[in-house]
Amino acid sequence: MRPALCLAFAATCGVAPLAAQQRAISDSDLFAFRWVASPQISPDGRHAAYVLVTVNAKHEGYETSLWLVGTDGASPPRRLTAGPKDGAPRWSPDGTTLAFLRPKDGRPQLHLLPLAGGEAQQLTDVPKGASPAAWSPDGKTIAFTSTTTAADLAKKDKDKGDESKSDVRIVTQAEFRADDEGYLDPAEHSHIWTVPAGMPGDELPKARQVTSGSFDETAPQWSRDGARIYFVSDRVAESYYFAPDNNVYAVPAGGGTLDTIVDINGPVFGPALAPDGKAVAFRGWVNPPAARSYNQSDLFVWRDGRAKNLTVDYDFDMGGSVLGDQAPPRGGEGSSPNIWTADGKALIVATTEHGRSNLVRFDAQTGAREPLTSGDHAVLAYTATPDARRFALTIGDPTHLPDVYALDVQTKRLNQLTHVNDSLFGKVQLVTPEDFWYASFDGKKIETWIMKPVGFTPGKKYPLILNIHGGPHTAYGSIFFHEMQWMAAKGYVVVYPNPRGSTTYGQEFGNVIQYKYPGDDYKDLMVAVDSVVRRGYVDPTKLGVTGGSGGGLLTDWAVSHTHRFAAAVSQRDVADWLGFWYTADFTLFQPSWFRSTPFRDPQEFLTRSPVRYADSVTTPLMFILGEEDLRAPPNQGGEAMFRALKYLHRTTVQVRFPGESHELSRSGKPVHRVERLQHILSWFDKYLLGKPTKLYDLQ
Repeated sequence: MRPALCLAFAATCGVAPLAAQQRAISDSDLFAFRWVASPQISPDGRHAAYVLVTVNAKHEGYETSLWLVGTDGASPPRRLTAGPKDGAPRWSPDGTTLAFLRPKDGRPQLHLLPLAGGEAQQLTDVPKGASPAAWSPDGKTIAFTSTTTAADLAKKDKDKGDESKSDVRIVTQAEFRADDEGYLDPAEHSHIWTVPAGMPGDELPKARQVTSGSFDETAPQWSRDGARIYFVSDRVAESYYFAPDNNVYAVPAGGGTLDTIVDINGPVFGPALAPDGKAVAFRGWVNPPAARSYNQSDLFVWRDGRAKNLTVDYDFDMGGSVLGDQAPPRGGEGSSPNIWTADGKALIVATTEHGRSNLVRFDAQTGAREPLTSGDHAVLAYTATPDARRFALTIGDPTHLPDVYALDVQTKRLNQLTHVNDSLFGKVQLVTPEDFWYASFDGKKIETWIMKPVGFTPGKKYPLILNIHGGPHTAYGSIFFHEMQWMAAKGYVVVYPNPRGSTTYGQEFGNVIQYKYPGDDYKDLMVAVDSVVRRGYVDPTKLGVTGGSGGGLLTDWAVSHTHRFAAAVSQRDVADWLGFWYTADFTLFQPSWFRSTPFRDPQEFLTRSPVRYADSVTTPLMFILGEEDLRAPPNQGGEAMFRALKYLHRTTVQVRFPGESHELSRSGKPVHRVERLQHILSWFDKYLLGKPTKLYDLQ
């Protein structure tokens, strides 16, 4: 395994002198990054299939292909498909075939790849595309979901030239758009389908729709005897009027009447049928009497009509979730399933504590837990053999992009199977972040990470950038962050805290900012800067601040409430909560963030909106905006603040990215992701380091 992070407070921690054969990491190194995703272990545990994601030649998109590697690590991985858009591999029960998704006419269709040799063959041709495969236990049938309807099938072969369809949209739902998707078709519902899984001949097998209606079904899985298909569904027409609540249902594999299997007053994630078929494990929560802005998931077992909470005394996050800017983009797939052991006595699940994600085994009766992995890293995705004795998983840490590993559960031994970025990372000098806790203004303990500049020299004063995460209910942690590494490579001290409201520190810590956002979290951030400045290696006149989404909100808030920062970059921000309530892609109908509505009680929205305090802003402020961002629409964010600041003759600029959604920094076009980094540092270089540029002069 890779060495643990250096957690000491030594002045030189993580910043060894630049090796002669190494260079500092660059912004454009992103073009050479390789991402692994969707690790799928074979039924016998001897191989792992995975998806490799790379940047295409024009730097405008991503390509994906399937690869195979032995879990003993004795041989290098071999490529299974040429791509360029292959993904979501799934092993057949006998381990002879991989089902996967490949687009045809712009829609993902299931294909089968015989591992003994031969070309992949298309299996489905459903007009709206198919989801990843769920194999039946006997390997003869595959279940999947699709929004295809009977009408789509009827007109599939019809001459499209004979059709005349209006492009006018009739909107009746409050949530009618989704970030990174666009407008939603209210007539489209995801239903369960099945298709024979034999290798097709000249004619494709006929897919059969199993469920129907005006609701969506997801996550299909088979009963042990193959007689029924289990799935998750929210059977509410306008669910945004209610707290999140879905159930597990079962339907005969040939279609028929639905049975409700799991019914709790709350959401269900990753349901897993027990080996004896008499229990279902899942993550989720029971909705509290009063709405909360953050609900921490627990691990439940449903048996005999009742749900037992196995983690009632475990106050951390279930599932692997650590924020980085290098999750596998567009075509990569991750999952954190709930895995039963073969005897049904335990469950293996990823948990996240203080920004570190690991696999943990929980006793299915008592909830007693035993770590299976440990370390300052993030377990991002995993699958297990049917007996749960071996796992394939992806793991990353602050100085390594994720790789594929194999885990032997009995010995707890991890074996690294891929080294997809070793060639590149062997040439660059990376910074190991320093992790420390500090007491905030009220004594609450807050965790933060610091990256010192490459080639750090004790006694020298450096500029500092405070980097604020969004969410607000997410967390920084032990994962690779290109943005932070590049800032450190360019000579900046980078500070990235997990203020109150962050996940992975417990339910109370996460929800404490409800109705106070921004508020005390901002104070936590200012104390973080104070704590680092007191160390003596930061120039207090050269402080910068940036953040995206909720971090953009807090950036706007910071520069409108203090003049300590010499420059700021607000990304995909929320500046006007009233405008956000009316225009974001999801509703705030539930009283979780605000107690009322802006038309009944606008004062709370105004008080918490940075744009209200625009007159106080003197810090040069850049706005990074995705023009297709529907999560934090530009008109209520950077555009509003920009217009106010221009009226006031303050220094400001918009940098707008056409075609980009809220996911710009994580899965936007590679060339845009690099340009984004360049603009952020150009702004800080101009105002913190005095480097001249005319790029942002009045045009």
